[in-house]
Amino acid sequence: MNIFGIGLPEMAVIFTIALLVFGPKKLPEIGRSMGKALRGFQDASRDFESEFKREAKQLEEAVTINNKPETEKVAATPKEDNADS
Repeated sequence: MNIFGIGLPEMAVIFTIALLVFGPKKLPEIGRSMGKALRGFQDASRDFESEFKREAKQLEEAVTINNKPETEKVAATPKEDNADS
């Protein structure tokens, strides 16, 4: 098992040190807090990614519309009726 470049032996050492520092009663609470923080970070990251994709799509559509040849732009705009013709 390799999470974030940390293997099983390293995880065991980290867990042992945390157990010695915080004690067995405090570890579940710390684990829950870390889990909630990680979940919040993932949600914020997902929201940022979706917002970024939405803005990129809008920008791409705006660039596509502005880069159309002039003949397409003229054809797309309504023509005015000239009474003089």
